[in-house]
Amino acid sequence: MCGIAGICRLTDSDPITLDAVTRMIAVQHHRGPDETGFYLDDRVALGQSRLSIIDLAGGTQPVHNEDQTLWIVYNGEVFNYPELRADLVAKGHRFYTTCDTEVLVHLFEEKGAECLSLLNGQFAFAIWNGRTNELFCARDRIGIRPFHYTVHNDRLLFASEIKALFTAPDLSRRLDPVALDQIFTFWTTLRGRTAFEGISELPPGHYMHVANGKVDVRPWWTIPFCPHDEQCRDSLDDITAHVSDLLHDAIKIRLRADVPVGCYLSGGLDSSGITAKVVRNFNSRVRTFGIRFEEHAFDEGSHQRLMVDHLKVDHQEIVATNALIGQSFPHVVRHCEKPILRTAPAPLFLLSDLVHRSGFKVVLTGEGADEFFGGYNIFREAKVRRFWSRQPGSASRPDLLGRLYPYIFKNPRLVPSLRSFLGKGLDEPDSPFFSHLVRWENTAKCRTFFSQDLKSRIGEYSGRDELLTQLPPKFQTWDYYSRAQYLESTIFLSNYLLSSQGDRVAMAHSLEIRVPFLDYRIMEYMARVPSRWKTLGLDEKHLLKKVFRDLLPAPILHRAKNPYRAPIRQSLLSGPAGDYAEDLLSESALKASGLFDPARVAMLVKKSRMAGEFSETDNMALVAILSSQLLHRQFVGTFDFDTTLKAAPTLIIGRRTAPDRAKDTTRAK
Repeated sequence: MCGIAGICRLTDSDPITLDAVTRMIAVQHHRGPDETGFYLDDRVALGQSRLSIIDLAGGTQPVHNEDQTLWIVYNGEVFNYPELRADLVAKGHRFYTTCDTEVLVHLFEEKGAECLSLLNGQFAFAIWNGRTNELFCARDRIGIRPFHYTVHNDRLLFASEIKALFTAPDLSRRLDPVALDQIFTFWTTLRGRTAFEGISELPPGHYMHVANGKVDVRPWWTIPFCPHDEQCRDSLDDITAHVSDLLHDAIKIRLRADVPVGCYLSGGLDSSGITAKVVRNFNSRVRTFGIRFEEHAFDEGSHQRLMVDHLKVDHQEIVATNALIGQSFPHVVRHCEKPILRTAPAPLFLLSDLVHRSGFKVVLTGEGADEFFGGYNIFREAKVRRFWSRQPGSASRPDLLGRLYPYIFKNPRLVPSLRSFLGKGLDEPDSPFFSHLVRWENTAKCRTFFSQDLKSRIGEYSGRDELLTQLPPKFQTWDYYSRAQYLESTIFLSNYLLSSQGDRVAMAHSLEIRVPFLDYRIMEYMARVPSRWKTLGLDEKHLLKKVFRDLLPAPILHRAKNPYRAPIRQSLLSGPAGDYAEDLLSESALKASGLFDPARVAMLVKKSRMAGEFSETDNMALVAILSSQLLHRQFVGTFDFDTTLKAAPTLIIGRRTAPDRAKDTTRAK
């Protein structure tokens, strides 16, 4: 895993300097502290900060093909690289390393853009063709690895992280009002947009071709959900066996590394199942890592301890106290590079630091199981609400929601308002957004804190209207459950979980996460599995429980889904966070950013300090406002990032002019 960056001239503009791309790599040092490498010619500059995992001695980037006409910088892992390499060798390709990076170069040389469909992995890369002056960039299917870009002064700038783009001294840094509207509705930006004006993100499953001064972005993969009559007809036992085989191989190839691989172990079904399969089939001595909380309502320590005793693994844990969450929150925002609506990334930031200090660079995690196997309440909620919509006046049907939210339905005073809230949209059961309307409307309440200026800049923009234009052509032919899964996977999973709770907080401490449930073979197969096997009645992840039934103890196998959360008000308004929160939420700071209404925010802060109830929506608004204020101060108000290269350049390619492109290059160490 690494940080990559590059600059490509789109016209005959001023030459690119090595210093420009060096600064871009320097601010991403945390992504790859082991090595840095550069390629520079008259049209392009490429850079990489390397976290060495495969071919530790010989995998220095940039990597080239036999005649040095193709050069690559690459962030990620292609887990099926040994098999691909064998095929390429049989076709006559010659290799000078044993790393997966070089496999990509030769595969692209052989197949062009079609090579992407052969890759099983998580990646973002750029390949420069010095013979044709073309740049090819691509991102993995579901967005496990980041790739950002902008066009500025007739140049394409790209990097793993946005902060690298902002090292260009005259590139403006402004938060995007439309992006804020999206984040305060969907929890994240929609496809291709970032929190900053003029900065784009290459969407998951897309590639970019740059030639003749033009930047062309195209899709190469999407989740292949299908109509009911095209879904898998196999028996549940056959489906279970096939998923088990796929997961076995997905884990096996994700253990390929020249460094030790650990596992996150939360005590939930997903991470417990992954770890159990590792222990049973591959490494009985695997190291595991988990999070504890001082707040009992958030802590899963008893379930972690049950799994540790069951598997007899060497387990380490960190206690994410309220003080540590508050103390780390500004660092989390700095790495996430967007406003966040939960403090949940902060404990994962702390956990990755523990793993890094324990000498590990790689861990397996359980992300993706909820989205593809039906683990979230949003799927069960949609099922109940559709059942309710057939008889909207029923007094008993909405009571099924009490099985999803027993902690709320126990309070008789809240039942009428909860019924009213979850009953929204019952008259539109075939709406493309039926499953998510309730969540989005609840999140959108946070927009009431926007300043009048921000509201006017957003204008009549509608995020739902934009999302409609991004849906696949056959979206409405899918059943409601598949539509819900698509929305959850392409918005929440790709743009929030795999970013703010995945790559960003892990790579902040030079840690690579590997996600077996997001092996493309599992995603594609599960897209065809009927929804009844994912949620049988109201039993979530029914199929996955069958896959793990012989591996996990009953209390883990049958425990109710416990959403991963972290304390908000307790962490952000007292202890180490108290001073910076008070400062950033002050009238002067709010007026300086111009994002929020100071009077409304003051009322929210006052409410948070009172003994009465502080709702989930209040908590969400508090963390969203504070993270936006932090982001504005860190990136817009100032830009205080260290651009000193900390790892000496291990490879610099000498500048070449057009007639010299086919000649040997010069290397310097």
